Amino acid sequence: MRFLKSITLVLLLMLPLLFLFYTKVIPVTAKLAGRESPGLTYLREQDSITLDPAWAQDEESCKVIANIFEGLVRFKAGTTEVEPCLAESWQVSPDNMVWTFFLRKNVKFHDGTPFNAEAVRFSLERQIPSQAGNSLNYASFTFGMVERIKVIDPYTVSFILKFPYAPFLNNLAMTASAPIVSPAAATALGEAFSENPVGTGPFRFASWDKGKRIILKANRDYWANPPECSTLVFKVVKNSRLRSLLIRFGLADIADGITAADARYLEQKGCRVLRSTGLDLNYLGFYNDKEPFDNPALRRAVSLAIDRKQLTEKLYREASVEAGGPLPPGVLGYDPDIRPLPYDPAGAREILASQDLARGLKITIITYTNQRPYNPAGGQKLAEAIQADLAAVGIETEIKAYPWHEYKEALLRQEGNAFLYGWISDNGDPDNFLYTLLSSSQIESGLNTARYRNKEVDLLLARAQQSADLALREQLYRDATKIIIQDAPWVCLNHGLRLTAVSPEIEGFIQHRAGYPYLHGVKK
Repeated sequence: MRFLKSITLVLLLMLPLLFLFYTKVIPVTAKLAGRESPGLTYLREQDSITLDPAWAQDEESCKVIANIFEGLVRFKAGTTEVEPCLAESWQVSPDNMVWTFFLRKNVKFHDGTPFNAEAVRFSLERQIPSQAGNSLNYASFTFGMVERIKVIDPYTVSFILKFPYAPFLNNLAMTASAPIVSPAAATALGEAFSENPVGTGPFRFASWDKGKRIILKANRDYWANPPECSTLVFKVVKNSRLRSLLIRFGLADIADGITAADARYLEQKGCRVLRSTGLDLNYLGFYNDKEPFDNPALRRAVSLAIDRKQLTEKLYREASVEAGGPLPPGVLGYDPDIRPLPYDPAGAREILASQDLARGLKITIITYTNQRPYNPAGGQKLAEAIQADLAAVGIETEIKAYPWHEYKEALLRQEGNAFLYGWISDNGDPDNFLYTLLSSSQIESGLNTARYRNKEVDLLLARAQQSADLALREQLYRDATKIIIQDAPWVCLNHGLRLTAVSPEIEGFIQHRAGYPYLHGVKK
């Protein structure tokens, strides 16, 4: 504790110098004189990798992209509900195979060129995998179900799908792949477009000082109301405590990715901290197709032996949310009345005894060495906490830990008997959790790492994927979830908790669960 206080004191003394070093400050006198509307400073731990949405796969790139570019639709701030954006409306054919979008008129890209249906077709076709030829391209997920794109007229465009796919609208709301780019700028700049992006969004690109800051300027020709702030600065400050101190002393406006300890510190000082459950899942998976966990009873025994509440409170120190099943709260199909198998060590011992394992079970858990957004404690520490719970019911556990990239290879080799893993949703749709990770059709792709098979679940997930009826989809996912919980292919542990510190001067900021801030309506 004394050491932490010393670190805090040093950081306090360094704050003025650090702030001047990391930022380009608009003189306060200019603000007071009314010559500049307020700027907005957003602090984050890491820099973006690219500003071209066709190639963006990391969260930091998408944070900036979300304010430069727009898609045909977007998520309502703070939700996974889809609303119009560059498309004013849309309709779906009776067979759910043709999606037609009616575009806004009089919208211009930041370079002054017009937005229209041809721009939509260009943006999507430039990243079709067969043309792009790059394994990092994300379009295979977003548009893999699209057969072709048809321009009906300058402001009407249709997507003809290969098969009915209800999550398609959510895909079009994603910050990666789906935004529409300026055809003129993308063609002229080529690969340089990733560092000189041109979209239709509320902010236009100004400059990028790699590793330090990205500066955006308000788009005064924006089709909706222009941004409240004239300048938006995404600034890299790697240390969570320093980000928190900059917020506390009014030297920055928003800071994401702060630790739970720093969140408590800020709240003790009267600062505002926003919390939201991530669109993710942390789980202990079992190899369902090999001994001993080809036996559902043993999978349930392990589930009953793990105290998930203790993990959340003690290991994560309230930096996560205990999972109620395979879907996070707020996602279609999540039902608070459906509960996972409870913590019941006596029940676990009873199952082990009934399986002639009264003297115990020996297993190997493989894990990763690093931290993950859904596991801030890191894989090794989580495995050790689970190891202690299992030892209490007579299950002996060996742990093998690997660096992240080596770990993913070990998963595919099916090393051990069980594994720690997680998932961060791409589009906020339940299909992206349940079908992607638990449909038997995904075993060959490696996404269904547990090699889980259940014909009834497969049918439910396939029906939900093809139906445009939201009420029906919700019921199908709830039915599937009940079966999955009893089959116990995983132990669903927790969801990440996003913590964002916000200056008292800031109004209108809504924390997005996917981590991509829409800063158009933020006032200072």
